Amino acid sequence: MKFLRSAILITLILAIALPVTGLASARQDVTIRYALWDNNQLPAYTECANQFMESNPGITVEIEQLGWSDYWSAIQSGFVTGDAPDVFTNHLAKYPEFVALEQLVDIQPLVERDGVPTDIYYPGLADLWVKDGARYGLPKDWDTVGVVYNADMLEAAGIDPAVMDEWTWNPEDGGTFEQVVAQLTLDANGNNGLSPDFDKDNVVQYGFTTDWPTAAGYGQTSFSVFTASTGWTYNNGLWGNEYYYDDPRFAQAIQWIADLWLEKGYAAPYEDMAGLGYFALFQAGKAALTTDGSWMIGSYLGSEFPVGFGRLPIGPEGRKSMFNGLADSIWVGSEHQEEAWQWVKFLASADCQNIVGQSGVVFPAIPEAADLSLQVRADIGVDVSAFTSQAAEEGGTFLFPITDYGGEITVIMQEAMDRIALGEVDAETELKAANEEVNALFE
Repeated sequence: MKFLRSAILITLILAIALPVTGLASARQDVTIRYALWDNNQLPAYTECANQFMESNPGITVEIEQLGWSDYWSAIQSGFVTGDAPDVFTNHLAKYPEFVALEQLVDIQPLVERDGVPTDIYYPGLADLWVKDGARYGLPKDWDTVGVVYNADMLEAAGIDPAVMDEWTWNPEDGGTFEQVVAQLTLDANGNNGLSPDFDKDNVVQYGFTTDWPTAAGYGQTSFSVFTASTGWTYNNGLWGNEYYYDDPRFAQAIQWIADLWLEKGYAAPYEDMAGLGYFALFQAGKAALTTDGSWMIGSYLGSEFPVGFGRLPIGPEGRKSMFNGLADSIWVGSEHQEEAWQWVKFLASADCQNIVGQSGVVFPAIPEAADLSLQVRADIGVDVSAFTSQAAEEGGTFLFPITDYGGEITVIMQEAMDRIALGEVDAETELKAANEEVNALFE
């Protein structure tokens, strides 16, 4: 089968005989296939696999990596063809559907059997993976969203990054956030967006860009930081059955964002975001600001210009970031579920998460391991406190809206967001219709 094996494939085999201490000492040798989507995390998890195999000589871990879209296509097709990986990195947007399809192993009996603690993680992370008493994953990391900026562009505009400590946003006039975005936007004649001579149809540098083409109904790194700051919530709670995409606060915030490119010329056009992508636009020096998740810190630091990370603007109800957490799950079709469980247990342990923390790529789910990640960045002079301060701020975070029908909601809402972004319809009209369609899924 070509599933995932066509991607980067790393086979890690222990070459040196070590004392037998692990589960597999009395078992037939087996190979566990483990899949993840983030290439930046590959080295850290390779090291975790090395350590795991030293303690479990009868188990070989193969790590397979694919980009986000291909990853999920491969996982889902693997369920159908019987070729899914034994263990895979799971996302809160996906796992309810996988539970409904009965594709995940309930690991709660194994957690109880082995006395695995679930209170060693940041509060709430372990509970996200529980439904009706069954548990479908153990936490691996967490993330928040912050502002990413091109330091050279801010300096050229005479903007002190400290402005982000207090800047504001509202859906009526965009607050001081919009003023900064406008000041960073330049037309071909050198006029910025605050100038009466600014030509919005001839822009050479945009003040802002965002990951709108994948926003769909969640907009973790794009619209959610604005819409949640109005006091709006996605739905009626964890595993809820009623969405609020027709809320006027949501519609007003969405229209304000779309108007940044449709009406004002301050943000990269939707066609560019969909074609090149917001990250490529930023790295190409086409945009000065964006909002993104903490897992992208390393990618931004690879830019050819100095990059900084700032606080989100303060909205009508404060600063708000989604607090998202990933986990590792076991495929129900695995022929080696006991060995897969041993690997999942190790991935969720301090032994592995400290390795991941020392890589500085993400913030592990165990606080002490997350501190290691912070220290790595501090040692090289990179301030990532915008992300950690958001996580520590009282009321500063909200959880991913975990519900059934995530796949269907994504399709409905992405189509609606695309139409709004293209200016084909106004947000208020489109979102009312989309919300009716979403809520009909639960009837």
